[in-house]
Amino acid sequence: MAVILCYGDSNTHGTTPLEKLGAFARHASGDRWPDVMSKALGPDHQVISEGLPGRTTVHDDIVEGGMRNGLTVLPAILQSHAPIDLMVLMLGTNDLKHRFSVTAFEISRSLERMVLATRAEGVVKDILLVSPVPVREAGVLKDVFAGAEDRQQDLTGFIAAAAARQGVGFFDAGSVVTVSPDDGVHWDAASHHAMGAAMAQAVAARL
Repeated sequence: MAVILCYGDSNTHGTTPLEKLGAFARHASGDRWPDVMSKALGPDHQVISEGLPGRTTVHDDIVEGGMRNGLTVLPAILQSHAPIDLMVLMLGTNDLKHRFSVTAFEISRSLERMVLATRAEGVVKDILLVSPVPVREAGVLKDVFAGAEDRQQDLTGFIAAAAARQGVGFFDAGSVVTVSPDDGVHWDAASHHAMGAAMAQAVAARL
């Protein structure tokens, strides 16, 4: 059985678009993209969803707390699920928050560092690096992501280049999904289903 680890943030967790700040909800089981992908791949594949709302690539979040630095907790998560045939890595959205003030290039370099840290653990055979869906400065998260639309320019290209340098797979989530206008970050159920179907094809091809 092929083991696939999906390591990401709230859009891997399945957080619904926010109607007001701090009011979090989650799409039902089966409507989150890792679940959709798992069903499409079939019983010979084990899909593990490790999505944490607010997770960054390499940054400690002193505002939200909660061990949201993806690099810090990565070794423990990898060893918990070892051995892993494929890790699907989709982070970078939360790095675009105004509080971190990083560029698209820096986000791609942070993801590249995560690829190197993953390899160092020696328990993952292959990696599929996913460029996150572009955010919008809209709705209840507009102030949290102030300036993000400018900072994310060329992010997909930078991540694709990082994937090429490291010899890992690449997928552009923005090619199949757009964010909800309710908060400019999260996805509706239809988008999760579209993402899951597309990722099933990408994962099957990578395996």
